[in-house]
Amino acid sequence: MILSDYCRSGFSFLALQTFSYMHTNGVPLNTYSFCCSLVASCSMKNVKFGAQIHARVEKSAMVFDEIPVKNTVCANALLSGYGEAKLWVEGLDFVRRMRSLNLNCDHFTLSAMLRSCAGLSAIELGKQVHGSVIRKVSDVEADVFLQSSLIEMYGKCGSVEKAWEVFNLAGFGYKGERKRDVVLWTSMLAVCGRNGHFEKVIELYKEMLREGIRPDGVAFVTIISACGHTGHVKLGIEYFESMVSDFGLEPRPEYYRCVVDLLCRAGELEKAWKMVNEMTSKENGSYSISMWGALLNACNEFGNVELGKLAAHKALEMDPHNVGIYVLLSNMYAKFSMWDEIEQLRELMKESGLKKDGLHLVNPTRKKKE
Repeated sequence: MILSDYCRSGFSFLALQTFSYMHTNGVPLNTYSFCCSLVASCSMKNVKFGAQIHARVEKSAMVFDEIPVKNTVCANALLSGYGEAKLWVEGLDFVRRMRSLNLNCDHFTLSAMLRSCAGLSAIELGKQVHGSVIRKVSDVEADVFLQSSLIEMYGKCGSVEKAWEVFNLAGFGYKGERKRDVVLWTSMLAVCGRNGHFEKVIELYKEMLREGIRPDGVAFVTIISACGHTGHVKLGIEYFESMVSDFGLEPRPEYYRCVVDLLCRAGELEKAWKMVNEMTSKENGSYSISMWGALLNACNEFGNVELGKLAAHKALEMDPHNVGIYVLLSNMYAKFSMWDEIEQLRELMKESGLKKDGLHLVNPTRKKKE
């Protein structure tokens, strides 16, 4: 079957195209087709397509129940689909169903369970799954994905200490040699950052480099963000530059956004302006608009009205109907008692066909009377 051949060969995009063709042209779809398509959706991180498949699965009531000889592999494919669609409760219910069907839980099943626990912040259930991992998996140290799932579960549930315990025990081989790869390090960096331990993120990143681990893009987003929260502007810029010069990573919109946030937090508005301009010339999308909005908000905070007006103008050039930008601009005008400008803004909104209702713009007439 062509669909399964594409999945086995790693051509996930072609697998999804084949599935769409089959569906559009009335080719019968069996449970194996759905399983292959869900696996391809996960590989492509195409949650929208996976959700569409899931909706069709629910309507037709075909998946899994119709499989004559059920096995853990196909069960895991469906469980992965639940995870990609963030259907955490459904995923856990499905695992319970696997048990009633005498299907074994392997490494992937346990990782999916931990991911569901993280999504639900269900730490007590997560601890039970951790216990199952210890009992059932004899070579946990060889499964980086399972170890990182444990770290992320505890971190998302707010238990940084338990995440540290797993991280400190991770990577030890049978001969006592330690090898923690970038996945484990990045997971622990994310846990510290998510829970507000920003100085620890910087310390951990330096330790990661000393251990000879090459950071990936996810690690750089975390470390630059941590520098922004701790006021280490120069260090954050150095990390951003080293991402390209030392590790050969191409700057993507999310990296620029972190640097812009770093500069805005420190009041380095002119540098932030230059950075957003550089990004806009490369990426004319929602990332650029959100960065102009972040700069506008920072200009309001630090009192740079003229630069804030320019930032708003840039954003509205890209999206004239962006309500959020109008609200931010109105807030800045109100803060500095610029009532005439607020009135002009209302007229501009009227010309653009935007309604005032629900936007909570300051009433300039009422303010003038006060």
